[in-house]
Amino acid sequence: MDEALLRGLTPTVLAILVRRGADFAAAEDAVQEALVEALRVWPDDPPRDPKGWLVTVAWRKFLDATRAEAARRRREDLVEVEPEPGQAVGVDDTLQLYFLCAHPLLTPSSAVALTLRAVGGLTTRQIAAAYLVPEATMAQRISRAKRTVAGVRFDQPGDVATVLRVLYLVFNEGYSGDVDLAAEAIRLTRQLAAVIDHPEVAGLLALMLLHHARRASRTAPDGSLVPLAEQDRGRWDTRLIAEGVEILQAALARDRLGEFQAQAAIAALHADAPTAEETDWVQIVEWYDELVRLTDSPVVRLNRAVAVGEADGPRAGLAELASLDEGLPRYAAVSAYLHERDGDLASAARLYAEAATKATNLAERDHLTRQAARLNTRLRG
Repeated sequence: MDEALLRGLTPTVLAILVRRGADFAAAEDAVQEALVEALRVWPDDPPRDPKGWLVTVAWRKFLDATRAEAARRRREDLVEVEPEPGQAVGVDDTLQLYFLCAHPLLTPSSAVALTLRAVGGLTTRQIAAAYLVPEATMAQRISRAKRTVAGVRFDQPGDVATVLRVLYLVFNEGYSGDVDLAAEAIRLTRQLAAVIDHPEVAGLLALMLLHHARRASRTAPDGSLVPLAEQDRGRWDTRLIAEGVEILQAALARDRLGEFQAQAAIAALHADAPTAEETDWVQIVEWYDELVRLTDSPVVRLNRAVAVGEADGPRAGLAELASLDEGLPRYAAVSAYLHERDGDLASAARLYAEAATKATNLAERDHLTRQAARLNTRLRG
Protein backbone atom coordinates (compact mmCIF):
# COMPACT_ATOMS: atom_id res chain seq x y z
CA MET A 1 0.00 0.00 0.00
CA ASP A 2 1.47 3.32 -1.10
CA GLU A 3 0.47 5.62 1.76
CA ALA A 4 2.36 8.50 0.13
CA LEU A 5 0.06 8.16 -2.89
CA LEU A 6 -3.01 8.33 -0.66
CA ARG A 7 -1.65 11.35 1.14
CA GLY A 8 -0.92 13.09 -2.13
CA LEU A 9 -4.42 12.44 -3.47
CA THR A 10 -6.21 13.61 -0.33
CA PRO A 11 -6.37 17.36 -1.10
CA THR A 12 -7.48 16.79 -4.70
CA VAL A 13 -10.28 14.42 -3.69
CA LEU A 14 -11.40 16.77 -0.93
CA ALA A 15 -11.42 19.73 -3.31
CA ILE A 16 -13.49 17.82 -5.87
CA LEU A 17 -16.13 16.97 -3.27
CA VAL A 18 -16.38 20.56 -2.07
CA ARG A 19 -16.60 21.84 -5.64
CA ARG A 20 -19.49 19.47 -6.25
CA GLY A 21 -21.42 21.00 -3.37
CA ALA A 22 -20.31 19.09 -0.27
CA ASP A 23 -19.96 20.93 3.02
CA PHE A 24 -16.26 21.17 3.88
CA ALA A 25 -16.46 19.40 7.24
CA ALA A 26 -18.65 16.59 5.89
CA ALA A 27 -16.46 16.24 2.80
CA GLU A 28 -13.36 15.92 4.95
CA ASP A 29 -14.99 13.19 7.03
CA ALA A 30 -16.05 11.37 3.86
CA VAL A 31 -12.53 11.51 2.41
CA GLN A 32 -11.08 10.10 5.62
CA GLU A 33 -13.56 7.21 5.47
CA ALA A 34 -12.61 6.60 1.83
CA LEU A 35 -8.93 6.48 2.80
CA VAL A 36 -9.68 3.90 5.48
CA GLU A 37 -11.58 1.87 2.90
CA ALA A 38 -8.64 2.15 0.49
CA LEU A 39 -6.24 0.83 3.12
CA ARG A 40 -8.54 -2.16 3.53
CA VAL A 41 -9.28 -2.91 -0.13
CA TRP A 42 -6.32 -1.83 -2.22
CA PRO A 43 -3.70 -4.36 -1.04
CA ASP A 44 -5.77 -7.20 -2.56
CA ASP A 45 -7.56 -5.28 -5.32
CA PRO A 46 -5.64 -2.15 -6.40
CA PRO A 47 -7.67 0.18 -8.64
CA ARG A 48 -6.54 1.18 -12.11
CA ASP A 49 -7.48 4.79 -11.36
CA PRO A 50 -6.76 5.54 -7.67
CA LYS A 51 -8.05 9.12 -7.77
CA GLY A 52 -11.29 8.16 -9.53
CA TRP A 53 -11.81 5.33 -7.03
CA LEU A 54 -11.31 7.67 -4.07
CA VAL A 55 -13.61 10.34 -5.51
CA THR A 56 -16.38 7.80 -6.13
CA VAL A 57 -16.11 6.15 -2.72
CA ALA A 58 -15.75 9.45 -0.84
CA TRP A 59 -18.76 10.91 -2.64
CA ARG A 60 -20.85 7.86 -1.76
CA LYS A 61 -19.71 8.12 1.86
CA PHE A 62 -20.75 11.75 1.83
CA LEU A 63 -24.12 10.93 0.32
CA ASP A 64 -24.71 8.21 2.91
CA ALA A 65 -24.09 10.71 5.68
CA THR A 66 -26.20 13.34 3.94
CA ARG A 67 -29.14 10.97 3.52
CA ALA A 68 -29.10 10.32 7.23
CA GLU A 69 -29.25 13.99 8.17
CA ALA A 70 -30.47 16.22 5.32
CA ALA A 71 -33.91 16.83 3.88
CA ARG A 72 -35.13 14.67 0.96
CA ARG A 73 -35.01 17.48 -1.59
CA ARG A 74 -31.35 18.29 -0.84
CA ARG A 75 -30.48 14.59 -0.97
CA GLU A 76 -32.07 14.18 -4.40
CA ASP A 77 -30.23 17.23 -5.76
CA LEU A 78 -26.89 15.78 -4.65
CA VAL A 79 -27.65 12.31 -6.05
CA GLU A 80 -28.24 13.81 -9.51
CA VAL A 81 -24.64 15.05 -9.70
CA GLU A 82 -23.01 11.91 -8.34
CA PRO A 83 -19.88 11.32 -10.42
CA GLU A 84 -19.66 8.18 -12.48
CA PRO A 85 -16.87 5.72 -11.64
CA GLY A 86 -13.78 6.14 -13.75
CA GLN A 87 -11.21 8.77 -14.48
CA ALA A 88 -11.77 11.90 -12.38
CA VAL A 89 -10.77 15.18 -13.95
CA GLY A 90 -9.63 17.98 -11.66
CA VAL A 91 -8.71 21.57 -12.49
CA ASP A 92 -6.24 23.01 -9.99
CA ASP A 93 -8.13 21.33 -7.14
CA THR A 94 -5.20 21.53 -4.75
CA LEU A 95 -4.69 25.21 -5.52
CA GLN A 96 -8.34 25.95 -4.76
CA LEU A 97 -8.04 24.09 -1.49
CA TYR A 98 -5.02 26.23 -0.53
CA PHE A 99 -7.09 29.36 -1.05
CA LEU A 100 -9.93 27.94 1.04
CA CYS A 101 -7.63 27.03 3.92
CA ALA A 102 -6.02 30.48 3.84
CA HIS A 103 -9.36 32.30 3.89
CA PRO A 104 -9.17 35.76 5.51
CA LEU A 105 -11.99 34.82 7.92
CA LEU A 106 -9.56 32.44 9.65
CA THR A 107 -6.95 33.41 12.19
CA PRO A 108 -3.34 32.63 11.15
CA SER A 109 -3.10 29.71 13.60
CA SER A 110 -6.38 28.23 12.36
CA ALA A 111 -5.36 28.68 8.72
CA VAL A 112 -2.08 26.87 9.37
CA ALA A 113 -3.79 23.99 11.18
CA LEU A 114 -6.43 23.61 8.46
CA THR A 115 -3.79 23.69 5.71
CA LEU A 116 -1.80 20.95 7.42
CA ARG A 117 -4.95 18.87 7.89
CA ALA A 118 -6.67 19.32 4.53
CA VAL A 119 -3.76 19.92 2.15
CA GLY A 120 -0.88 18.33 4.02
CA GLY A 121 -2.85 15.23 4.97
CA LEU A 122 -1.51 15.21 8.54
CA THR A 123 -3.60 13.74 11.32
CA THR A 124 -4.96 15.88 14.11
CA ARG A 125 -2.68 14.03 16.51
CA GLN A 126 0.40 14.86 14.41
CA ILE A 127 -0.51 18.54 14.18
CA ALA A 128 -1.20 18.71 17.92
CA ALA A 129 2.16 17.08 18.67
CA ALA A 130 3.96 19.52 16.40
CA TYR A 131 2.37 22.48 18.21
CA LEU A 132 2.77 20.89 21.64
CA VAL A 133 -0.93 21.18 22.48
CA PRO A 134 -3.45 18.48 23.50
CA GLU A 135 -5.07 16.62 20.61
CA ALA A 136 -8.53 17.72 21.81
CA THR A 137 -7.46 21.37 21.65
CA MET A 138 -6.20 21.00 18.10
CA ALA A 139 -9.33 19.07 17.09
CA GLN A 140 -11.49 21.96 18.33
CA ARG A 141 -9.33 24.48 16.45
CA ILE A 142 -9.61 22.54 13.20
CA SER A 143 -13.36 21.97 13.66
CA ARG A 144 -13.93 25.70 14.19
CA ALA A 145 -11.89 26.48 11.09
CA LYS A 146 -13.89 24.00 9.01
CA ARG A 147 -17.16 25.50 10.21
CA THR A 148 -15.90 28.99 9.35
CA VAL A 149 -15.17 28.09 5.72
CA ALA A 150 -18.10 25.70 5.29
CA GLY A 151 -20.09 28.15 3.18
CA VAL A 152 -17.19 29.54 1.17
CA ARG A 153 -17.43 28.84 -2.56
CA PHE A 154 -14.48 27.93 -4.73
CA ASP A 155 -15.51 30.48 -7.34
CA GLN A 156 -14.45 33.29 -5.04
CA PRO A 157 -11.11 34.87 -6.02
CA GLY A 158 -8.18 33.61 -4.01
CA ASP A 159 -5.38 35.65 -2.50
CA VAL A 160 -1.96 34.22 -3.34
CA ALA A 161 -0.30 36.48 -0.78
CA THR A 162 -2.44 35.00 2.01
CA VAL A 163 -1.67 31.44 0.93
CA LEU A 164 2.06 32.21 0.88
CA ARG A 165 1.88 33.84 4.29
CA VAL A 166 0.26 30.73 5.75
CA LEU A 167 2.95 28.50 4.22
CA TYR A 168 5.63 30.84 5.60
CA LEU A 169 4.08 30.53 9.06
CA VAL A 170 4.17 26.74 8.76
CA PHE A 171 7.86 26.87 7.79
CA ASN A 172 8.78 29.15 10.67
CA GLU A 173 7.31 26.70 13.17
CA GLY A 174 10.32 24.52 12.36
CA TYR A 175 10.42 21.13 14.06
CA SER A 176 8.74 19.74 17.13
CA GLY A 177 7.16 16.43 18.02
CA ASP A 178 7.09 13.80 15.28
CA VAL A 179 6.28 16.19 12.43
CA ASP A 180 8.98 18.28 10.79
CA LEU A 181 6.95 21.37 9.92
CA ALA A 182 9.82 23.02 8.03
CA ALA A 183 10.10 20.01 5.71
CA GLU A 184 6.30 19.83 5.49
CA ALA A 185 6.14 23.49 4.46
CA ILE A 186 8.68 22.84 1.72
CA ARG A 187 6.64 19.87 0.49
CA LEU A 188 3.45 21.93 0.42
CA THR A 189 5.15 24.84 -1.33
CA ARG A 190 6.58 22.51 -3.96
CA GLN A 191 3.05 21.24 -4.47
CA LEU A 192 1.74 24.79 -4.85
CA ALA A 193 4.53 25.69 -7.28
CA ALA A 194 3.46 22.76 -9.45
CA VAL A 195 -0.05 24.16 -9.92
CA ILE A 196 0.49 27.93 -10.02
CA ASP A 197 3.00 29.89 -12.07
CA HIS A 198 3.81 32.85 -9.83
CA PRO A 199 7.25 34.36 -9.13
CA GLU A 200 6.49 34.86 -5.44
CA VAL A 201 5.62 31.17 -5.04
CA ALA A 202 9.03 30.41 -6.52
CA GLY A 203 10.56 33.07 -4.28
CA LEU A 204 9.09 31.49 -1.16
CA LEU A 205 10.24 28.01 -2.19
CA ALA A 206 13.76 29.34 -2.84
CA LEU A 207 13.76 31.11 0.54
CA MET A 208 12.71 27.94 2.35
CA LEU A 209 15.33 25.82 0.61
CA LEU A 210 18.14 28.30 1.30
CA HIS A 211 17.23 28.58 4.99
CA HIS A 212 16.66 24.84 5.36
CA ALA A 213 20.11 24.18 3.87
CA ARG A 214 21.67 25.66 7.03
CA ARG A 215 19.55 23.66 9.44
CA ALA A 216 22.17 21.12 10.53
CA SER A 217 24.58 23.87 11.60
CA ARG A 218 22.13 26.04 13.54
CA THR A 219 22.45 24.22 16.87
CA ALA A 220 25.35 22.76 18.84
CA PRO A 221 25.28 19.17 20.15
CA ASP A 222 23.90 20.48 23.47
CA GLY A 223 21.00 22.16 21.65
CA SER A 224 22.28 25.72 22.01
CA LEU A 225 21.90 28.17 19.14
CA VAL A 226 24.84 28.82 16.83
CA PRO A 227 24.80 32.33 15.25
CA LEU A 228 25.13 32.51 11.46
CA ALA A 229 28.65 33.93 11.61
CA GLU A 230 29.82 30.99 13.75
CA GLN A 231 28.13 28.17 11.84
CA ASP A 232 30.17 25.40 10.23
CA ARG A 233 29.51 26.12 6.56
CA GLY A 234 30.83 22.71 5.64
CA ARG A 235 27.62 21.31 7.12
CA TRP A 236 25.37 23.40 4.88
CA ASP A 237 23.44 21.37 2.30
CA THR A 238 24.96 22.46 -1.02
CA ARG A 239 22.31 20.56 -3.01
CA LEU A 240 19.49 22.58 -1.44
CA ILE A 241 21.47 25.79 -1.88
CA ALA A 242 22.03 25.11 -5.58
CA GLU A 243 18.35 24.30 -6.08
CA GLY A 244 17.24 27.40 -4.18
CA VAL A 245 19.56 29.68 -6.15
CA GLU A 246 18.39 28.22 -9.47
CA ILE A 247 14.72 28.71 -8.58
CA LEU A 248 15.42 32.25 -7.36
CA GLN A 249 17.31 33.26 -10.50
CA ALA A 250 14.44 32.06 -12.69
CA ALA A 251 11.95 34.04 -10.57
CA LEU A 252 14.03 37.23 -10.57
CA ALA A 253 14.42 37.00 -14.36
CA ARG A 254 10.68 37.60 -14.68
CA ASP A 255 11.16 41.13 -13.27
CA ARG A 256 8.17 40.93 -10.91
CA LEU A 257 9.99 41.40 -7.63
CA GLY A 258 8.17 40.54 -4.42
CA GLU A 259 8.92 40.24 -0.73
CA PHE A 260 9.85 36.56 -0.73
CA GLN A 261 12.15 36.90 -3.73
CA ALA A 262 14.00 39.74 -1.99
CA GLN A 263 14.32 37.70 1.21
CA ALA A 264 15.58 34.75 -0.81
CA ALA A 265 18.18 36.98 -2.49
CA ILE A 266 19.52 37.94 0.93
CA ALA A 267 19.64 34.28 1.98
CA ALA A 268 21.45 33.43 -1.28
CA LEU A 269 24.13 36.04 -0.58
CA HIS A 270 24.74 34.49 2.84
CA ALA A 271 24.87 31.03 1.28
CA ASP A 272 27.30 32.20 -1.41
CA ALA A 273 29.91 33.51 1.05
CA PRO A 274 32.68 30.96 1.76
CA THR A 275 33.19 32.57 5.19
CA ALA A 276 31.27 35.05 7.31
CA GLU A 277 33.97 37.65 6.68
CA GLU A 278 33.46 37.37 2.91
CA THR A 279 29.73 38.12 3.07
CA ASP A 280 28.72 40.83 0.60
CA TRP A 281 27.00 43.10 3.10
CA VAL A 282 26.79 46.00 0.66
CA GLN A 283 24.55 43.94 -1.66
CA ILE A 284 22.57 42.70 1.32
CA VAL A 285 21.85 46.31 2.36
CA GLU A 286 20.67 46.99 -1.19
CA TRP A 287 18.26 44.06 -1.02
CA TYR A 288 17.00 45.28 2.36
CA ASP A 289 16.34 48.62 0.70
CA GLU A 290 14.13 46.75 -1.79
CA LEU A 291 12.37 44.96 1.05
CA VAL A 292 11.70 48.24 2.84
CA ARG A 293 10.25 49.62 -0.39
CA LEU A 294 8.04 46.55 -0.80
CA THR A 295 6.85 46.14 2.78
CA ASP A 296 7.71 49.24 4.82
CA SER A 297 8.03 46.77 7.69
CA PRO A 298 9.69 47.93 10.93
CA VAL A 299 11.06 44.40 11.38
CA VAL A 300 12.73 44.64 7.97
CA ARG A 301 14.18 48.02 8.98
CA LEU A 302 15.54 46.41 12.15
CA ASN A 303 17.28 43.69 10.13
CA ARG A 304 18.54 46.33 7.72
CA ALA A 305 20.20 48.14 10.65
CA VAL A 306 22.23 45.00 11.34
CA ALA A 307 23.28 44.80 7.69
CA VAL A 308 24.24 48.50 7.68
CA GLY A 309 26.29 47.88 10.82
CA GLU A 310 28.20 45.14 9.00
CA ALA A 311 28.62 47.10 5.76
CA ASP A 312 29.42 50.57 7.13
CA GLY A 313 30.42 49.95 10.74
CA PRO A 314 28.52 49.52 14.02
CA ARG A 315 27.96 53.23 14.59
CA ALA A 316 26.18 53.51 11.27
CA GLY A 317 24.04 50.56 12.33
CA LEU A 318 23.27 52.19 15.68
CA ALA A 319 22.27 55.39 13.88
CA GLU A 320 19.77 53.42 11.81
CA LEU A 321 18.53 51.70 14.95
CA ALA A 322 17.93 55.01 16.71
CA SER A 323 15.10 55.83 14.32
CA LEU A 324 13.16 52.67 15.19
CA ASP A 325 10.73 51.80 17.98
CA GLU A 326 12.51 50.25 20.96
CA GLY A 327 9.48 48.01 21.50
CA LEU A 328 10.18 46.02 18.34
CA PRO A 329 10.90 42.31 18.83
CA ARG A 330 14.67 41.71 18.97
CA TYR A 331 15.42 45.45 19.23
CA ALA A 332 17.42 44.98 22.43
CA ALA A 333 19.31 41.99 20.98
CA VAL A 334 20.27 43.93 17.84
CA SER A 335 21.29 46.93 19.92
CA ALA A 336 23.41 44.68 22.14
CA TYR A 337 25.20 43.19 19.15
CA LEU A 338 25.97 46.58 17.60
CA HIS A 339 27.14 48.05 20.93
CA GLU A 340 29.47 45.08 21.41
CA ARG A 341 30.93 45.56 17.93
CA ASP A 342 31.43 49.24 18.79
CA GLY A 343 33.40 48.30 21.91
CA ASP A 344 30.79 49.32 24.51
CA LEU A 345 30.78 46.04 26.41
CA ALA A 346 28.92 47.32 29.48
CA SER A 347 25.96 48.53 27.44
CA ALA A 348 26.04 45.37 25.35
CA ALA A 349 25.97 43.10 28.44
CA ARG A 350 23.04 45.04 29.89
CA LEU A 351 21.14 44.89 26.60
CA TYR A 352 21.80 41.17 26.12
CA ALA A 353 20.34 40.52 29.58
CA GLU A 354 17.33 42.71 28.77
CA ALA A 355 16.82 40.89 25.45
CA ALA A 356 16.92 37.54 27.23
CA THR A 357 13.92 38.50 29.35
CA LYS A 358 11.95 39.26 26.16
CA ALA A 359 12.94 36.15 24.19
CA THR A 360 10.03 34.10 22.90
CA ASN A 361 11.65 30.67 23.16
CA LEU A 362 14.00 28.89 25.55
CA ALA A 363 16.89 28.40 23.11
CA GLU A 364 17.01 32.09 22.22
CA ARG A 365 16.75 33.11 25.86
CA ASP A 366 19.61 30.81 26.83
CA HIS A 367 21.76 32.13 23.99
CA LEU A 368 21.22 35.76 24.98
CA THR A 369 21.83 34.97 28.66
CA ARG A 370 25.15 33.35 27.76
CA GLN A 371 26.11 36.38 25.69
CA ALA A 372 25.45 38.66 28.66
CA ALA A 373 27.42 36.36 30.98
CA ARG A 374 30.33 36.23 28.53
CA LEU A 375 30.62 40.00 28.41
CA ASN A 376 30.20 40.40 32.18
CA THR A 377 33.06 37.94 32.68
CA ARG A 378 35.26 40.01 30.35
CA LEU A 379 34.33 43.21 32.20
CA ARG A 380 35.20 41.68 35.57
CA GLY A 381 38.50 40.34 34.21
